[in-house]
Amino acid sequence: MIINPEFLASVQRLIVQAREQAVRAVDTERVRLYWHIGQTIVAEEQQGADRATYGTFLLQSLADTLQPQFGSGFSRRQLYWYVQFYRAFPIVSALRTQFSWTHYKTLISLDSNDKREFYSAEAAKNNWSARQLERQVNSQLFERLLLSNDVATVLQVARQEKPPTEAREIIKDPMVLEFLGLKRAAAYYERDLETALITHLQEFMLELGNGFSFVARQQRLHLDGDDFFVDLVFYNRLLQCFVLVEIKTDKLTHQDLGQLQMYVNYYDRLEKLPHENPTIGILLCADKNDAMVKISLPADNQTIVASKYQLYLPTQQQLLEEVKKEIDKLDRP
Repeated sequence: MIINPEFLASVQRLIVQAREQAVRAVDTERVRLYWHIGQTIVAEEQQGADRATYGTFLLQSLADTLQPQFGSGFSRRQLYWYVQFYRAFPIVSALRTQFSWTHYKTLISLDSNDKREFYSAEAAKNNWSARQLERQVNSQLFERLLLSNDVATVLQVARQEKPPTEAREIIKDPMVLEFLGLKRAAAYYERDLETALITHLQEFMLELGNGFSFVARQQRLHLDGDDFFVDLVFYNRLLQCFVLVEIKTDKLTHQDLGQLQMYVNYYDRLEKLPHENPTIGILLCADKNDAMVKISLPADNQTIVASKYQLYLPTQQQLLEEVKKEIDKLDRP
């Protein structure tokens, strides 16, 4: 007798779902266990006259007893992580059930509460995996957003207390495209970079930011007998507007800005619906002259963004230099 394939598939789905739920439940309980161990150790540390000395002794003694009985998850180093976990997240009810212990280890390692709050909110809102969270931290997403925003605005947008109203609130400069696997020293044609972005579309949309949906590649615009092609078209549901991406693998020129402005005007006049906001254009370029960009665009420009791309993760020093450049611009008359 042959089993109905649909019936078999439904039973298989139930088994897979139950297993996945069981794994999540176990991981949630493990996270809570580690938090409670950290809480208990901190409370015991308070009993010592010299808390630092007693704390070190306590961790080592506890590890010597627990590790032979329960395994490597209770080594001195792991116990230290549990203590830091409790100190970073002192309210157990604030723990997020969708976060694994790997998520929390990344969050614990951050050096400020602002960063921890930002990445925690973004990871929960966007359902980032532990690997995606680690990538966003390593690409220094928080610091890159601060180049064009203040801390309060970045945190308000992350917490969804304030919907983004301007492109600069969610679009980064520079954009980090290390996931493409391209050599930083090599020269690329624009079509090569575009193809690589399409191949890694999920990672690129993660880098673009919140609320992006892919619409088209090489979108044809027909103007009185002439055809033009927009490299990439997206829609952002938070900003409620089209976002056009043009790729330039060499230094940005004012002609490039003019071309993108034409594309933006086309979408505003022929594609945008009455309830939607003005179209945003992003020029993703290998190099740019900020002064030329500023002079080429209207003083009240809110819709054209020139963003450099780099094919490797930025270092802290590189971002400090970018921050210094931005401060210098503000200080100029």
